[in-house]
Amino acid sequence: MMSVSENPIVIILLITLLLLIVGCFMDTLAAIIILTPILLPIAVNIGYDPVHFGIIMILNLAIGFITPPLGVNLFVGSGISGLSIETLSRAIIPFFFAMLLTLIIVIFIPQLSLFFLG
Repeated sequence: MMSVSENPIVIILLITLLLLIVGCFMDTLAAIIILTPILLPIAVNIGYDPVHFGIIMILNLAIGFITPPLGVNLFVGSGISGLSIETLSRAIIPFFFAMLLTLIIVIFIPQLSLFFLG
C-alpha cells in the first residue's frame, strides 16, 4: 500500500475503496477480524489514530452491510417487510448516499470521531 503513494489521503481512500468492496462480499465481523491486523499498521504509519481508523473501518463495512449482493440488512428487511430485495435496494439509495457523505466527513474531519477522547 505504501508503495502506491506516500500521500496519506490517497492511501486512506484506497483503504476505503477496498473496505467498501470487501463489505459487499464478506460478513462484517469476518472482515474486521481478517483485515484489521493488516490495515491498522498501515493507517498508524500514515498518521491516523487507531480509534479514528476503527470508526472509518466500521462505517465502510456498515455501508457494505446494506449493499447487494451480500447486503444482510436487505435480507432481514425483506423478511420482516415482505418486500423484495430489489424494492428495498431502490429504497435505500438516499440512505446509502447519506452514509457515504458521513464517511467522507469522518475521513476528512477526524476531530468528529476523536472529540470524546480529549
